[in-house]
Amino acid sequence: MKTYTLEEVTNKYIGEIGTPKRDAFENELRIELLGQAIKQARQERNLTQEQLGVLVGVQKAQISKIENSVTNARFETILKVFTALGAKINFNVELQNQTVQFV
Repeated sequence: MKTYTLEEVTNKYIGEIGTPKRDAFENELRIELLGQAIKQARQERNLTQEQLGVLVGVQKAQISKIENSVTNARFETILKVFTALGAKINFNVELQNQTVQFV
C-alpha cells in the first residue's frame, strides 16, 4: 500500500499551489484558523461571547459568526476583537516576489 503526503493529496484533490481553487481553499483555511484562535483566546480569558461582544461593540451573534467562520467580518472588527482580548497582532503580506511584515 502506497502512502501519500498531505501535500500530494491536497495537490491532487484541491489543486496545485497558485491555482484559483487552491488559493480559495487556503483562504478558507486561514479564516477557519482565525476563528478558532479567537474562540480559544476568549475561553482562556473566561469571557462569554456576549461579554466579548460588549467589549468590541458588537452583538453576541457576530462573535459567534466570527468564531465559527460563518461570515467574513470586517477587518476593523477583527482588530477590535484581538485588542479586546489583549492579543499581539502580526500580519504578513506577500506580494509578487516580496514579503511585507506588519508587527
